[in-house]
Amino acid sequence: MTTFHGVTIPDLTGKTAIVTGANGGIGQSTARALASAGAHVVLAVRNPEKGKAANVPGEVRELDLASLDSVRAFAGGWDGPIDLLINNAGISSPELARTADGFEADLGVNHLGHFALTNLLLPHLTGRVVTVSSQAERMGRLDFEDLNWERRPFQRSRAYNDSKLANLLFTAELQRRLTAAGSAVRANAAHPGLVKTNIYDDSGSVWSLAVRLLGQDSDHGALPVLYAAVADLPGNSFAGPKHLAHMRGAPQLIDRSATARDEALGRRLWDVSEQLTGVRSPLAA
Repeated sequence: MTTFHGVTIPDLTGKTAIVTGANGGIGQSTARALASAGAHVVLAVRNPEKGKAANVPGEVRELDLASLDSVRAFAGGWDGPIDLLINNAGISSPELARTADGFEADLGVNHLGHFALTNLLLPHLTGRVVTVSSQAERMGRLDFEDLNWERRPFQRSRAYNDSKLANLLFTAELQRRLTAAGSAVRANAAHPGLVKTNIYDDSGSVWSLAVRLLGQDSDHGALPVLYAAVADLPGNSFAGPKHLAHMRGAPQLIDRSATARDEALGRRLWDVSEQLTGVRSPLAA
């Protein structure tokens, strides 16, 4: 057993964990904690050199979630079981940007890239999928008439909030399909709280001040992710910090918005995600 800032991680010797965006921030802390518990950790990163420089015991593989070709190449090159898939990588674009496939960048990286990756790797998954979301989902409102911001004036906060709502809807629908298929794999989500990472670098003076005054370090931000990954929790659990409106502290299960609990909305997003990515899930509706 390994204790990481109060979270007990069981012996993971012989287990394989993939962590996206593991070269820094919460992903790096998560990967390091899993490795310290004996897991073989695969750092799935856009820049392999930065992955190697992260100084985490494990294996570095290239994965650019802003490119479906890269996602398919990563999944196509995988062989063997996956005990933990941590969908951690995330961005918040300061202005409208697009992925290699033309998706609005926040939605494309935070949701669609992980949607494609998870479904392509599902035949190998044996344990748990954890997707990093945020309480920002409470302010999300998916516009299915313009998901990729082709007609609306771009709003940075709205785009990020929408992508985090998509993460929770994806987790819930994934768990429903896993349960219906009789699979033992569980899908959970985590909200890290307010964490001092580079995702806030261009967020403006108010947020920068809030992060400096109230933000946790990335090791503590990783605690809800680890809790969702290794604790004895039911599928579709949502973990977050205990204190300061779930912005700091030890992990616990937290609530989500009514929108994030909307099953019809989750099914619709799943169908649209399949159409946009061209990745058909092996799990039936």
